[in-house]
Amino acid sequence: MFKTILAAAPVLALAGCIHAGHHEHHMHEMHGGEAGGMMMHAPVEGPSHTAPEPAKANATILGEGGVEIGHARFEQGPTGVLIRMEIGAGGLTPGWHGLHLHEIGDCSDVGAYKLSGGHHGKEEGAHGLMNPDLGPEPGDLPNAWAAADGSVGYEAFTLLTELAPALDADGLSIIVHASEDDHRSQPIGGAGARVACGVIQRADG
Repeated sequence: MFKTILAAAPVLALAGCIHAGHHEHHMHEMHGGEAGGMMMHAPVEGPSHTAPEPAKANATILGEGGVEIGHARFEQGPTGVLIRMEIGAGGLTPGWHGLHLHEIGDCSDVGAYKLSGGHHGKEEGAHGLMNPDLGPEPGDLPNAWAAADGSVGYEAFTLLTELAPALDADGLSIIVHASEDDHRSQPIGGAGARVACGVIQRADG
């Protein structure tokens, strides 16, 4: 029967051979030692994994003219960051808008929002969630949809970054673009001008 298992399921047979070898070794230790005592083996530890530091953050979203149009919150989970953003009626033009995390927490140049710098974790040629070569970048996010009245209800989960290390001395910001991101072309997926900006600030508790 054992030979039949070997022929029919080589992967299972391999596991069986390993188990059988261990069993024989174990039996040898049981019966070959003094007084036939049982030898206990310490379990083999797997690779260590350091959990991300728990962190929460908030951002006030500024639109045209620096007017507050919404807010966003960020929470670090075991494997990534949960993002929820809400923008009120009239905040954006209806339709799809590109959304990215940017490397500097600065939205003070109202309207242009260039002081937020480039994408968080920018790498030449790597932009895009659907980039088949080098991407995606840590700052890449799914697009946001603005309803007919310009309001947005958005939730996304990113596996590409950790919140606490990203909130370094330069800070971090979230940028909304005028058009949708195609998630492939360089350097920003054709998303166009920066139309809204929020400085991401670590929250207490």
